Amino acid sequence: MARYLQDKSIDELQTLLSDQGAYQQFLLSIDPVRTQNNVRDELKKETLQLASSAQEKLHELKKKTQLLQCYSSGSLLNKLQECMNKTDEESEMLHEQLLGKEIDVVTFTKKYKQLRINYHKKSLTYLAAKTSVVG
Repeated sequence: MARYLQDKSIDELQTLLSDQGAYQQFLLSIDPVRTQNNVRDELKKETLQLASSAQEKLHELKKKTQLLQCYSSGSLLNKLQECMNKTDEESEMLHEQLLGKEIDVVTFTKKYKQLRINYHKKSLTYLAAKTSVVG
């Protein structure tokens, strides 16, 4: 710092001591300070870019994690169980319609048979999947 001050006159030195703005301007004109400020600005810029990139990657990972959870074996087994329950409920509703004479036996038989086939296909798939996941 002394080498930058030795070329200054006494009036310039007094101005630097008394005028904060002049001191700041002088300080910012010194090469090592400019270099340090440039390095700081560059590091700040790179840090913000890295943070932005990391944030994007984190968001992508969260989306992939959610997607994987949707297709996890446990989740798929639960969805299959829900489908089985829905098909079973539809069968029961159809049975109630028959008992309430809302549909004829031929229609009931046709629809009921298809619902039960679907239910048992899902049930067998569920058991096979559960066995392969556990075993």
